[in-house]
Amino acid sequence: MARKFLYLIAGVTILLLALLLALRIWSEDLTEMAFVPNVSFARQNALPPQAWENTAMWVSRPGLKNDPAAWLPPGVKPAARKLPVAVFFVHPTSYIARDAWNASLQDAISRDRADLFVQAMASPFNDAEAIWAPRYRQAAVGAFLTGKPEATEAIDLAYGDVLAAFDIFTRHLRPGQPIALAGHSQGAFLLRRLLRDRVAGTPLADQVVGAWVIGWPVSLAHDLPKMGLPACTRPDQAGCVASWLTVADPADTQMLEKAYARRTGLDGRSVAASPFLCTNPLTGRQGGNADASANLGTLVPDFAARTGTIAPGIVPAACGSDGFLHIGPPPKLDLGPYVLPGNNYHLYDIALFWANLRADFERRAAAWQAKTKS
Repeated sequence: MARKFLYLIAGVTILLLALLLALRIWSEDLTEMAFVPNVSFARQNALPPQAWENTAMWVSRPGLKNDPAAWLPPGVKPAARKLPVAVFFVHPTSYIARDAWNASLQDAISRDRADLFVQAMASPFNDAEAIWAPRYRQAAVGAFLTGKPEATEAIDLAYGDVLAAFDIFTRHLRPGQPIALAGHSQGAFLLRRLLRDRVAGTPLADQVVGAWVIGWPVSLAHDLPKMGLPACTRPDQAGCVASWLTVADPADTQMLEKAYARRTGLDGRSVAASPFLCTNPLTGRQGGNADASANLGTLVPDFAARTGTIAPGIVPAACGSDGFLHIGPPPKLDLGPYVLPGNNYHLYDIALFWANLRADFERRAAAWQAKTKS
């Protein structure tokens, strides 16, 4: 009996080793099989901007009951006076199924995940007087893992929704009201285009406190010049773009770089091997490094209870020569099971630096106000 048990353990061990080897060799193929939709692209009509006058079309907006963006971790107090800024936030991909290229607006699972993402990722901005985070027919996560033409069609449909929602957002602004733009992952990818199409070269550019385009690369040569705003090079700079992609060491970024290279830049040219922007969220500057003492607080999530706590002074950050934001060895924090292969901390891009992002937003809003008064 004992011998049979040992044979079973040995067999399971060999199977696990074989699985790990397969993931190393065929990880990209296996990922595509798991997430890329296996159905035809279903063309859908564009929705008019007026559709987003309905509060049901927003995860967060002024007057919404139980607004997830209003959440704060225990011990974090709201500002005594709200900043007169309106924030437009585009949530990341919350649809990971393969049965459609775009999520239905009524899909319960992706809606619930979107609510949770907005709670964790838009809450650093909730000292603003208004946060607007639209629901949109987001592209499935698999659309970013393939070069199929259906993927481009899915992303374009999602972008049309975000653009229409943004047009409603701007209609509700007061004349000259400062705005902040933020997005993560797919939200950041779409926000790049929105900056080109709705902000660059328009009076709205002068109203931008800052643009936080997090979790998707911003090409220095092919994106940034078209976005109408410069990179953030100082912590007290208003009207600039901040962006980072987080990894721990040792990092394997090959799959991330391939996903980046599949897409063209805002100038229509290939971004393959093009350096991208790395803002250090601990300093508010482009490039450079900072030790953990500069980290004002990591949001340590409790997914089951839909809450989290703030842990300061644990996670450092350094912009590497590869353009990624490196945090050293995996932090000794219970962040949950969502670290991706290759020490990819994509889902924690904001959580790792939650308190610093909050301070960064407030500092750039103050800089914008000071500039407009002078």
